[in-house]
Amino acid sequence: MADKIKDAKIIFVVGGPGSGKGTQCEKVVAKYGYTHLSSGDLLRAEVASGSERGKTLQAIMQKGELVPLDTVLDMIKDAMIAKADVSKGFLIDGYPREVKQGEEFEKKIGAPSLLLYIDAKPETMVKRLVKRGETSGRADDNEETIKKRLDLYYKATEPVIAFYSGRGIVRKVRLESPLTGCSQEIRREGMFVMKEMS
Repeated sequence: MADKIKDAKIIFVVGGPGSGKGTQCEKVVAKYGYTHLSSGDLLRAEVASGSERGKTLQAIMQKGELVPLDTVLDMIKDAMIAKADVSKGFLIDGYPREVKQGEEFEKKIGAPSLLLYIDAKPETMVKRLVKRGETSGRADDNEETIKKRLDLYYKATEPVIAFYSGRGIVRKVRLESPLTGCSQEIRREGMFVMKEMS
């Protein structure tokens, strides 16, 4: 089964919680036929399923802690294999959060062609997440947990950006304007990304 994704085109999409990466990924996917896989969405789906693994994951996520690496990798790999026949490539959203995760991903699945770094100021991300929490019902969308998640994110992500910058595959997009108005920049970036990969 893993052979189905051996030569898959992979883009890692990194950005803090609330940076707008999920929203913008969907716009790029619609244009280029890639499959968008969010590690967070996969984890939340597992929690919603009510499985034993889901209950364990829920407890970890409510504390704002990171889920074990092997669990996340297995979920991503399964989702990639399921979509392999219909996808032109994969946008892996919210992953890797640590250099070790990137290295393990490459061993188990494959190497990325690009890392798309979607950035926003911390105060922008907090504001967006608090607003989302008013309607999302997500347990991790409260201000205390959000700040903890952002601290974890920055500590873990800086080395990831440096690691892939060393390979010359990082592209950074800054998203500060309202999400509805900033897709033009990411669209230009998306075209550049796909041109590089073709």
